[in-house]
Amino acid sequence: MPRDATLSVGLHQGSVADRVATLNARYKHHGATAVLEHALKDADLGRVALVSSFGAESVVLLHLVSVIAPETPVLFIDTRMLFQETLDYQRELAEKLALCDIRTIRANPARVNFEDPDGTLHQFNTDACCGVRKVEPLERALSQFDGWITGRKRYQGSTREQVDFFEAEGDTRIKVNPLAHWGREDLEEYMIENRLPRHPLVAKGYPSIGCAPCTSPVKPGEDPRSGRWRGSQKTECGIHFIDGKPVRAPKENAA
Repeated sequence: MPRDATLSVGLHQGSVADRVATLNARYKHHGATAVLEHALKDADLGRVALVSSFGAESVVLLHLVSVIAPETPVLFIDTRMLFQETLDYQRELAEKLALCDIRTIRANPARVNFEDPDGTLHQFNTDACCGVRKVEPLERALSQFDGWITGRKRYQGSTREQVDFFEAEGDTRIKVNPLAHWGREDLEEYMIENRLPRHPLVAKGYPSIGCAPCTSPVKPGEDPRSGRWRGSQKTECGIHFIDGKPVRAPKENAA
């Protein structure tokens, strides 16, 4: 675990917003690797985990962490509605990258049985489905951490175009986005240079991969995330925040 992992959650000087401003100023001229190398040991960040969907581009950040700090906890949310290809890919990467602390996070079965007894909640209330299967389990898992590392990047769509290296998640914790300034070409180059395995669904037209019932292929020229919750205004599952509020739709609708 990173050097400062023994720091107690919530015992930092200043508010989350103040610490985020300090961190962004401190690392504004750094690249992704440097942000990870230094931030994982920074007292202003504290205890952090990497949250990974093991999706289309996840291997880049997972590989970086495996090289820089392989003992970093990796949280994988298994909604029990994922593609089988994603579950197989998760096991493949866990073995190949030799990450030391992968934790599979799942919803409380009693909560799922109460909220979604027949498994159809996603058909009429995607927010509620994401809430019980992703948001609640992740919040529970993150309660012991001061921050978490994500793979969010500016090029991924309207809700992410202003993403910084560090973001305040309300007044609770800090979100770290080491790849914020990377483009699709950077990711492609990194995967080729490091001979990293691809998610098998990418070759089938899935540049962004979530739960199987709510993910569809993307046509050339479409937004990479247009295959997520297609036909609705929803663009995020709710685990990410803008201005301290969970994001499930474009910013102007989420405010």
